[in-house]
Amino acid sequence: MTRGSRKVAVVGAALSDCGRVADATPYTLHAQAARRALADAGLDRARVDGFASAGLGTLAPVEVAEYLGLRPTWVDSTSVGGSTWEVMAGHAADAIAAGHANAVLLVYGSTARADIKAGRRTGDLSFGARGPLQFEVPYGHTLIAKYAMAARRHMIEHGTTIEQLAQVAVQARANASLNPEAMFRDPITVDDVLSGPVIADPFTKLHCCLRSDGGAAVLLAAEEYARDCRTAPVWILGTGEHISHATMSEWPDFTVSPAAVSGRLAFERAGVHPDEIDFAEIYDAFTYMTLVTLEDLGFCAKGEGGTFVEKGRLLVRGGELPVNTDGGGLSAQHPGMRGLFLLVEAVRQLRGEGAERQVRRAGGELPRLAVASGTGGWFCSSGTVVLGR
Repeated sequence: MTRGSRKVAVVGAALSDCGRVADATPYTLHAQAARRALADAGLDRARVDGFASAGLGTLAPVEVAEYLGLRPTWVDSTSVGGSTWEVMAGHAADAIAAGHANAVLLVYGSTARADIKAGRRTGDLSFGARGPLQFEVPYGHTLIAKYAMAARRHMIEHGTTIEQLAQVAVQARANASLNPEAMFRDPITVDDVLSGPVIADPFTKLHCCLRSDGGAAVLLAAEEYARDCRTAPVWILGTGEHISHATMSEWPDFTVSPAAVSGRLAFERAGVHPDEIDFAEIYDAFTYMTLVTLEDLGFCAKGEGGTFVEKGRLLVRGGELPVNTDGGGLSAQHPGMRGLFLLVEAVRQLRGEGAERQVRRAGGELPRLAVASGTGGWFCSSGTVVLGR
């Protein structure tokens, strides 16, 4: 990081048990992911002086920190949906660079699937009807309907086709087929995507993320701590964040996501260009999210996302820009605010731990640069992190 006197690295990254986990609580998954990330780093828990968590407990993240036996002197509970973890990573990196913390643990866990199966919650996510949202709720907007409206706008303005959107799901599944931890690995075709039941026009079922249980954790540390860790450091090179809107009426352009700002900031601060990135981990609750975020991060021009994705460019094997190398939220796992999973997968790839799904540069070299970009709400927020080894 250039905004402080110390470089900052990810030194630990891990997942909890994921997929169908019927016998765990969210706290259990937090603890499991945290223990595994600390073990991955080889860093003693006593050296962790910063903690970031959101989405669990009455006093998040106080309850989670207590459950993990941590007493941090730096804390963050920023909650902006799926982009929370990229935003938190930026905050933590700034704090470490400035000397306000030395080692910060980011952790998340959710039993979203198990809770629905057990009747502890419904399948529809409601953000309530107070504040500005009161003007939209009477019209029946669901979260997925808002994403579907945005996708349809892109199709109208830029000629994006439903087959091109379906290619995002097909290629995510192809990547997931190489990941033994992915929840769904059987290949799918464009016809499979198009022939499924309609969830919210134009999205059929396979245009939408799966629902799973699972947790993730990432440990960030100052460069002097990195020397004591068992893993090779993955450096935080630059970060960016942006808040766009809460109500659809205040979204200036449905075809532009907040990644257009967060991505630009992250690349500028990292001193790199999108052309230099070896692979990307992008929040994909719906196929349209991947397509429009690729445009807004600068991997292709606005309106050209459809033609960009339809030629197999997102594939780990043979793709020009492998995207969501673990299968993403469309095929690997999606327990809720999935942004932290993007960081875990990016770190694993940069360290050469991808096994069958390992990304390689020309000549067989390991990747050097990656970007993880999370989205929250219905394109309400974005956090982007550029990482390198």
